[in-house]
Amino acid sequence: MAINTIEKAKLFQETLDKQMAVMATSGWMEANARNVKYNGGDTVRMPKISTTGLAKYDRDLGFNQGSVTLSYDDYKLTQDRGRTFQLDAMDVDESNFLTTASNVMGEFQRLQVIPEVDAYRYSRIAALAKAANHETAAFTPDAGNIMKKLDEEITNIQDIVGDTVNLVICMATPVRTVLNSVEKIERHIDVANFKAGEVNTQVKTYNGIPILSVPSARMKTAYVFNDGTTSGQEAGGFKADASAKGINWIIMAKDAPIAVSKTDKVRIFTPEVNQKADAWKLDYRKFHDLWIPTNKLAGVWVNTGA
Repeated sequence: MAINTIEKAKLFQETLDKQMAVMATSGWMEANARNVKYNGGDTVRMPKISTTGLAKYDRDLGFNQGSVTLSYDDYKLTQDRGRTFQLDAMDVDESNFLTTASNVMGEFQRLQVIPEVDAYRYSRIAALAKAANHETAAFTPDAGNIMKKLDEEITNIQDIVGDTVNLVICMATPVRTVLNSVEKIERHIDVANFKAGEVNTQVKTYNGIPILSVPSARMKTAYVFNDGTTSGQEAGGFKADASAKGINWIIMAKDAPIAVSKTDKVRIFTPEVNQKADAWKLDYRKFHDLWIPTNKLAGVWVNTGA
């Protein structure tokens, strides 16, 4: 029996969400959204907990009553992106539709969606860190200065959040090459397990802090996300803004960025239903965004180039 289109769409959606978590260099940030409520659409709900502080203990009356408040705030997923594709019925039949469509959508997400989501997240984190005055600007790393600057910024963060908080360094790949060129750098480099949600990988560490290498095209301070309809933007996608600076690295507490990425929705129309062409029609829609709670922003530092 042929699989109905609802089942196909569900399979696609689950597969694409898993691919996003595994292949995006920022995919580990989605594990921080485990307490976020999402029921479809462009809104998520995040918990906010507040308590009263300590009070004096009275030996006769005992404890002073405290209070705890749990509430949920609504946040909009500002990145609402989508595309539609058609697969000609002469090229794809019912028997090989799943294989062909999976390949097409998988490549689309790998080459187009994942780089864009990464780019947005890193530029968003950089903007938030800059607004909090946690930025080293106009820095050009070389073999003689990179370790000193890294140590300085790591110390800045640990002086605020403590040295027991797990940190992560997201570093542009060319800058990573500069770090590797430092004489006797092997004394500071090791390999450790890095867990991103359900995914475990082996990564290099700098003084015990995982370093995640990120393509430099995804490490800019600002981007233009083309709408695909304005003249000259038909190709869609994204590009660095003319005013953008390169991000050398971002040091952050692992639990600081909260990223949400939802493939909502994948819709499939058979050639019999598609009114525009004798073709399978695939609609892809992606909602995503990133936030850093105010109380976590102190654990973020960005280093940008000239």
